[in-house]
Amino acid sequence: MHDDPYDLPAAAQRIGPYVRRTAVMRCRTFDRMAGAHLYLKTENLQTGGSFKVRGATNAVMMLADAEVRHGVVTHSSGNHAQAVALAAAARGVAALVVMPEGSNAAKVAAVRGYGAKITWCDNNDKARSSAANKIRREHGAALIHPFNDARVIEGQGTAALELLEEVDDLDAVIAPVGGGGLLAGACLAAAGHRRTVEVIGAEPRLADDAYESMRTGILQPQRPPATIADGLRTGLGELPFSILHTGVRQIVLVDDAQILEAMRLCWQRAKLVVEPSGAVALAAALWADLDMKSKHVGIILSGGNVDLCRNELCHFWR
Repeated sequence: MHDDPYDLPAAAQRIGPYVRRTAVMRCRTFDRMAGAHLYLKTENLQTGGSFKVRGATNAVMMLADAEVRHGVVTHSSGNHAQAVALAAAARGVAALVVMPEGSNAAKVAAVRGYGAKITWCDNNDKARSSAANKIRREHGAALIHPFNDARVIEGQGTAALELLEEVDDLDAVIAPVGGGGLLAGACLAAAGHRRTVEVIGAEPRLADDAYESMRTGILQPQRPPATIADGLRTGLGELPFSILHTGVRQIVLVDDAQILEAMRLCWQRAKLVVEPSGAVALAAALWADLDMKSKHVGIILSGGNVDLCRNELCHFWR
């Protein structure tokens, strides 16, 4: 890598041919509910259905030819898996993906559709890492970690970079946090902006390890996967945590019921299909105690890969 591991403009140029510059949208209903001016960064409309393709593409394209000779490997519950599959296809190399049992069916189908080979594991961080490292050793594939990789964080930061370029007078950016790559990337983008922009993390109450890590100053272990926001069940990574320490104003918690309501509102009022993880930042803007009255706030809708047949979503169709 280059001397400065976080060169977001360079990453934006590198991934430009492979990702979309997603639109920033407004919704008067959301503004009224939040008492603020909200700007929705529609990463749910991104290639592969989430922001993850940014980091995966940046990482894969930075690898030397010798490093990708035997393909790339990663572990993911879905969105990063799809992203690595897409990035590997663009590079012309194999993608080997470890996914936990019970992963979102729509995401599994997409990973397979993009040409990746799936290996199953138990649904916890240790099992994911162990399986991916075994494949790396046996096949010689290059590991693309979902969030604990400077190249991935740099790529994820391009979402907030675009948002700040398009809406120059933002007071704050709210992003969801699971492993922490997107939120850490937002911190890097805000740090390079011409004016002060607060960065706020939004996390499900049933997966609050990032909140507890920031509160205690000590990286906390992953909680058992209970939240409906399956993309945010992963524990916070060490590298993102080191960036959040100084870059994040606070992390706020939202209930699963609020996540689902924000998701429903996105579908009904903004006509945007988002998955539960993708609605977490909006839920925070609408219902968390953030003191954002009349401020200009960027909201990253991080993904739209939803399984329409999932039991928890059945009340949408009643």
